[in-house]
Amino acid sequence: MVVAFKVTGGEQGEWAVLQVSGELDLVTSPVLRQRVHDVVAEGRHRLVLDLSEVWFCDSSGVGVLIAARRLLRSCQGRLRLILPAQGAADGSHVNRVLGALGVRRLFDVHPDLPSATSEDASPLSA
Repeated sequence: MVVAFKVTGGEQGEWAVLQVSGELDLVTSPVLRQRVHDVVAEGRHRLVLDLSEVWFCDSSGVGVLIAARRLLRSCQGRLRLILPAQGAADGSHVNRVLGALGVRRLFDVHPDLPSATSEDASPLSA
């Protein structure tokens, strides 16, 4: 069985939004890395990564998230992640992976798109 991995782009106000679904692993993470670079190359420095449909994430996927954060910070941009508390098999797998690796606090995490793209958004506490 081939698992579909998809990254679809959109916009919400001043934010570029990439919706990611499927497995974020060694094979698929370069696709996401390239899409993040493309967004920044277009001059968009406010990015939301919607990871609510990602049901598996390995260390290479986490590496892409950290690299995306570093890239956006280097151009005074902002990165926000959407990681719902419930959903894909009771809680975001990505959320658990980030927490287990101790890097969840590095990210500005939100439960949904309206929260992630609002100006007065306060992130979910770690």
